[in-house]
Amino acid sequence: MAEAPKDSTLTDLFIIGGGVNGCGIARDAAGRGLSVALAEQGDLAQGTSSASSKLFHGGLRYLEYYEFRLVHEALREREVLLNAMPHIAWPMRFVLPYHKGLRARWLLRLGLFMYDHLGGRKLLPPTRTLDLRSHPTGTGLKESFVTGFEYSDCWVQDARLVVLNARDAADRGALIMTRTQVTGATRHPDHWDITVEDLTTGKTTIHSARTLINAAGPWVSQVLTQTLNLESREHVRLVRGSHIVTRRLFDHDQPYILQGADGRVVFAMPYERDFTLIGTTDLDHDGAPGDAVCTDDEAQYLCTFISEYLRKPVTQDDIVWRFAGVRPLYDDGASSATQATRDYVLSLDQSAAPLLSVFGGKITTYRRLAEAALAKLDLGKKWTAKVPLAGGDFPVDGLGDLVSQLRAAHPFLTFDWADRLARTYGTCAHKLLGSAKAPLDLGQDFGATLSEAELIWQRDHEFARTGEDVLWRRTKMGLRLDAAQCEAVNRWMEQNGGAP
Repeated sequence: MAEAPKDSTLTDLFIIGGGVNGCGIARDAAGRGLSVALAEQGDLAQGTSSASSKLFHGGLRYLEYYEFRLVHEALREREVLLNAMPHIAWPMRFVLPYHKGLRARWLLRLGLFMYDHLGGRKLLPPTRTLDLRSHPTGTGLKESFVTGFEYSDCWVQDARLVVLNARDAADRGALIMTRTQVTGATRHPDHWDITVEDLTTGKTTIHSARTLINAAGPWVSQVLTQTLNLESREHVRLVRGSHIVTRRLFDHDQPYILQGADGRVVFAMPYERDFTLIGTTDLDHDGAPGDAVCTDDEAQYLCTFISEYLRKPVTQDDIVWRFAGVRPLYDDGASSATQATRDYVLSLDQSAAPLLSVFGGKITTYRRLAEAALAKLDLGKKWTAKVPLAGGDFPVDGLGDLVSQLRAAHPFLTFDWADRLARTYGTCAHKLLGSAKAPLDLGQDFGATLSEAELIWQRDHEFARTGEDVLWRRTKMGLRLDAAQCEAVNRWMEQNGGAP
C-alpha cells in the first residue's frame, strides 16, 4: 500500500473535534496568530453541540451541588456572549412555578438571589415574584400553581454558534476539515504526525503539528485509547440528554423551568416561533455516542413531567420531533448522572510533543474553556471577549432595527421572513440577499421561505454539504418543510453541495 502523502506545513495546533469546544479553541488560537488545523469526522456540531437545550445559562440547579465557580463563570459569560452574537442569542425571562411539597419557597428565593448576584449582571433584569392567577404565564397551568418566580437566562442557536466559530477561525487562517477522521497519530519529541482520512473521497493525508488538542467530546476517551494508543487516568461519563418538540403549547413567549418530584428540573421553551421544546433527561448512556436517540420511555417521562403542571396533558401524539445528545461529563464519581459535574477539566500531557485533552464542559462556558486551554499551553493573549461573530456586529438591542433595514432594502420580505433571516445570519443577511428585488431573484424556492440563495450561502460560507446540515443544524427548517420539500433540499445539496 502506498504511503499517505504528507502535508509539508507544520502547524502550531491540530484539533480533533468540530463541536463547540474544538471550534471555539480554533477561533481563539487563529485570532492569536497561531496556525491551526481542525478535523471533524462528521458535520460541525453533529454530535453533542447541536443536541443541547439551546441555553446560555448559569445552571440554577447546579447551586444545589455547590458548583459555585462554574455558576459564577457561566453567569458572567451570558452577557459577554449576548453582545458578541445578538443575532443567534437573546434574553429570555424564565418562570419557575412554586410547587408545594418540593423545594421550599425560601430555598427558591435564596437560590435566585444568588443567581442574580453571582455573575455581575448588567444587561439582564433581576428576579421578581409573579401572581400566576393574573400573569399571562399562569394561563394553561393548573389552578394549584398560584405563585411563580421570574428570572433571566438566554437562548442560543447552538449549532449556528459552532458554525460561526468555525467560520471565524477559517477567516483568520485556520484549516477546517469536516467529514475528515483522524485515524492515527505518531508522537515525536517536538511534533505530532496526524493521519487523517477524507471520508467523502477516501483520500488519506498526514498533517504535522507542534501540539495536538483532543476536543472530541463524547469520543475523547476513545481517541486517547484507540486512535492515539495512550492510557489516561481521566475519563468521561456519557450522559444522554433527550428532548421533545411539540406544537406550540402556550399563547405567550416566556419559557418555564419546572421541578419534578424526582429532584430534576425540565425546561419548556418557545421554539422556532410555532413550537415548544421540552427537555432534558439525564441518563447514563451505554453504546456509541452517535447512536443516541430519545427513547419512547424518555419521551413519555417528559410528557408526564410537564403534564403535572398543565391543565391539558401532553401526550406522545403531540410530539413532532425528538432528539438526543450525549454529554461528555468529566467522571468525578458522582452517584447519579444528574449529580455529575458540568465543569470542565483540561488534561495536559507534555511527556513529548504536547497533548491537551478536553473533558466535559458546557456550551455557556465554551469561550472561557478556549481561553483556559490556550493559557495552559501558554499561547498568546486573550481577545475574544469583545469581538462579535460573523453577522453579530450590531447592538444587543438592535435586532428590530436590522429586520426593518432588511425589509426596506428588500420590500418583498414579510416580517416573519426578515426576522428569521436576521436571527439566523445577522448582518450577513444583507450579503446573502444581495440585490434581490423579488423572491425569484433568490433562486429555487424550497418552501417556508427557504431559498436556493440560502443553500448557496451555507455551502460557501458555513461548511454545509448535505440536506441534513441545512435542515436540522444550520436551520431547523426541517420542522416546516414537508417530505417532498426536504427531499428537494437533499437533492440540491447532493448535486451542488461540494466544497466551493
